[in-house]
Amino acid sequence: MSSKPFAITLDVGSSLANRTGTWRTLRPVYVNRLPPCNAKCPAGEQCQAWLYHAESGDYQAAWQKIVEDNPFPACMGRVCYHTCESACNRGQLDESVGINAVERFLGDYALEKGWQFEKPAQTTGKRVLIVGAGPAGLSAAYHLARMGHTVCVKEGAEAAGGMMRYGIPKYRLPREVLDREIERIKTLGVTIELACEVKDLAAEMSDGHFDAVFLGVGASLARRAYIPAGDAAHVLDAVSVLRSMEGEEQPMLGRRVVVYGGGNTAIDVARTARRLGAEPLVVYRRTRDRAPAHQFEIEEAIEEGVSMKWLSTIAHADEGEIRIEKMALDENGQLQATGEFETVSADSVVLALGQETNLKFLEGINGLVMKDGSVEVDAGFMTGCPGIFAGGDMVPSDRNVTIAIGHGKRAARQIDAWLRGEAHVAKEPTQPATYARLNTWYYADAPKLVRPQLDIIRRQTTFDEVVQGLTEDNALFEARRCMSCGNCFECDNCYGVCPDNAIIKLGPGKKFRINYEYCKGCGICANECPCGAIDMVSESI
Repeated sequence: MSSKPFAITLDVGSSLANRTGTWRTLRPVYVNRLPPCNAKCPAGEQCQAWLYHAESGDYQAAWQKIVEDNPFPACMGRVCYHTCESACNRGQLDESVGINAVERFLGDYALEKGWQFEKPAQTTGKRVLIVGAGPAGLSAAYHLARMGHTVCVKEGAEAAGGMMRYGIPKYRLPREVLDREIERIKTLGVTIELACEVKDLAAEMSDGHFDAVFLGVGASLARRAYIPAGDAAHVLDAVSVLRSMEGEEQPMLGRRVVVYGGGNTAIDVARTARRLGAEPLVVYRRTRDRAPAHQFEIEEAIEEGVSMKWLSTIAHADEGEIRIEKMALDENGQLQATGEFETVSADSVVLALGQETNLKFLEGINGLVMKDGSVEVDAGFMTGCPGIFAGGDMVPSDRNVTIAIGHGKRAARQIDAWLRGEAHVAKEPTQPATYARLNTWYYADAPKLVRPQLDIIRRQTTFDEVVQGLTEDNALFEARRCMSCGNCFECDNCYGVCPDNAIIKLGPGKKFRINYEYCKGCGICANECPCGAIDMVSESI
């Protein structure tokens, strides 16, 4: 019996000597396609690349790959709404890969091990001002510092973090995690000046001799809305309530708290009130499925004892009570008032109807255009004033932490190019790695792991973190569920099934090459590639 490996049975002098490649009309080529998780990540993370390192147990390489794009993996592993997972091809096989859970594990592991960012070899001598120490500003500061620029961040609040600190409750993002990841950015030489509100941007630029500016001021002002209310009604805004939770004194909400709104901020306020001993009621004018809040957030709030009243609007607020009008959907799905009212007891009403950005400090900047509460920018995040860039909540876009971090990174690359007198040219996107290209026969069934949560009593009475992290064993399992869509992971299938020994291994991490002198273009390698990383192309190309 032959002692040679499977499918490696040909001897020199047989078909190899006949150079069978001369018969072919198609030839195989290795390709690198864009995984859907990468394409969907607002921060532009290379999810598949760092999962590849994680599944081999090389956690530091995985973390280093993450922080090429995002300096907050431990934070984002907690607060990101992981749109990458909604696009994951594995979701069509069984369940999507728990990318966010693995990112959190890597972020926490890096903090535990004390890993630091690599400092630039040399500085450029250019000075950049960042206005706002939120996710967009800190992301821009991080990337610019790694490019060798001198960065100064000015923040009006008493602590850095922006809406990560003042808009996300502690039960979702522990402050020690946020503080440690911010501190790591400062080790790159980034200066953060706190309680230093920028009131005149032109003067700040001139006095500080800055060569460029990035504006990353968050939406920290509650959107105004008129609700008929008596003089004795206790009406607050959600932003102020969440912000006050960072102080020494807790907000005075009373026992019966009505939260008006259906977004994530409304749910955060209601869950916060529950932990303060209140009986919160969320009132929203539309149905649950049309609420802006994520459904899992709503479900967690209901589990904790938050009541919901859908298709309802506040008609009047007075001392100790509110009057609610019921709404209905007509045949076209449009909201209509019903004229039916009910009275509900309420010690306080918290308005959670959206946030706005304070743009007054930008007045008088030539060329800078503001419209509908946002700053107009071009595709490179530059405003109409050369050298002034903006991102995050300040520009027209969806608003969340991941998007802001992505804006900061992309703007930093544009700023770096502008300071060098060059134009930043983004890489052309590769072809998408679709589910249809996968050979799923090779992937075993492996249900997604569910992250554990605190017991309901602690969730109702403390601000301890609700969602827990994965163990190392679980994180490894979850990372190994990745199917490496569209990119070779050196499974050796092509090497093993080639009948002509035309596939040549180049060594660990170096993948393969094809010896076209012996390849006859049969296509077996492409058919048996699990991840769809081999194309058959015309010999005439």
